[in-house]
Amino acid sequence: MSRKIKKGDRVVVISGANKGESGAVLQVQPRRERVIIENVNMRKKHERKTQDNPEGAIVERESPIHISNVMHQKRYDDRKSSRS
Repeated sequence: MSRKIKKGDRVVVISGANKGESGAVLQVQPRRERVIIENVNMRKKHERKTQDNPEGAIVERESPIHISNVMHQKRYDDRKSSRS
């Protein structure tokens, strides 16, 4: 399993519900073997009422994806072009 993915890298999701989507890595969680990618795997989160947010809200946030389900963008493009 590749653990060479770092924060800021451009990656593509290669399996799962978000297959084919790409984005930059926002966070890597090495102990959990997961990554968070911008605008991929968005989930709705209900937020409690607070002083900063007196109405409460439903916000969309990125959820982690297992690191084995992503591949570097450059490697993905090279792989795709060699098959054609």
